[in-house]
Amino acid sequence: MSIETSSPTLAWVQPDEPLPCVSQAWGLASPAPGLLAASSDLSAQRLIESYSNGIFPWFSEGQPVLWWSPDPRMVLQTQHFRFHRSLRQRLKQHLKSPRFELCFDRDFAGVIHHCANAVRPDQKGTWILPSMVSAYKELHQLGLAHSAEVWLDGTLVAGLYFVALGQAVFGESMFTNMDDGSKMALALLVSVALEHGISAIDCQQNTRHLASMGACEMSRDTFMTGVNQAIHRPGIDWTRQSLYWNALTALDNPK
Repeated sequence: MSIETSSPTLAWVQPDEPLPCVSQAWGLASPAPGLLAASSDLSAQRLIESYSNGIFPWFSEGQPVLWWSPDPRMVLQTQHFRFHRSLRQRLKQHLKSPRFELCFDRDFAGVIHHCANAVRPDQKGTWILPSMVSAYKELHQLGLAHSAEVWLDGTLVAGLYFVALGQAVFGESMFTNMDDGSKMALALLVSVALEHGISAIDCQQNTRHLASMGACEMSRDTFMTGVNQAIHRPGIDWTRQSLYWNALTALDNPK
């Protein structure tokens, strides 16, 4: 079955059917470039299938689950992360204080709920709906969704969440309640990625903020070549990772 729109036709995927090949995603001349399919189901297993094939969910309240695979794809090559001098100095200063902590997976639920409730000037409402939160929490329980977190005085003040399949890392959303907090969370993620030889972090779609941190567009074919290689490499134990003072050298001098 398919959903008819003005142009072109959007595939409807039943719960027992696989998602279409990404080559069927709508092109740049369409009303929604990168839109691939719609469905009623959203589960951890469906998320594993989608990310393994370069697809992610993104939809608003009142819509079915919409699946996307844009071309080009926004990707942060970890060695190209822009560790700006102001961020470096702010982070080094914070790391001197025992009141400040950087860690992974201490409060995944807290991070995703903060992301869902974050006020963004370029968006009306949130796309991180309850069904989305539930599915990613389930994925977290399977050890495949994680959060990079910033804590101050025992309070979660910034963070981001991401999906990791093997060494393929897919960034999702971030929030902050302090200056440069989300950038610090990203620096934490990039530093650990560099330490373990992870070369890329998927950013999905082009934004000015991501571009300012060093992300750039690449073709979907090139992106998928990297994903297909990375998902077969052994994953890392994210919960045991952290950013200490000497780890900043990985950001200053990426391999």
